Amino acid sequence: MNKEELVQEIAKRAKVTHKDANEILLALVDTIQKTVAKGKKVTLVGFGTFEPRQRAARNGRNPQTGKEIKIPAKVVPAFSAGKKFKTVVNAQ
Repeated sequence: MNKEELVQEIAKRAKVTHKDANEILLALVDTIQKTVAKGKKVTLVGFGTFEPRQRAARNGRNPQTGKEIKIPAKVVPAFSAGKKFKTVVNAQ
């Protein structure tokens, strides 16, 4: 399912216009991104949790040259599925 199909499904289920459904989806995604970027968690009970996770610095290799390189530490976004979401997926 792509974004357009998701917007159509939201509009149908929520009985709102396509434009309103698109704005709601964009607001949701933007809010989650900004909150996680600030270092906070977003928990949607039953669905899951979006959170920032610290990734440690490590050594890697340049695949073209085989030369060892240092990969710096950084923060990455992560998602952990909630119990209800896992149950729904496993029931399919």
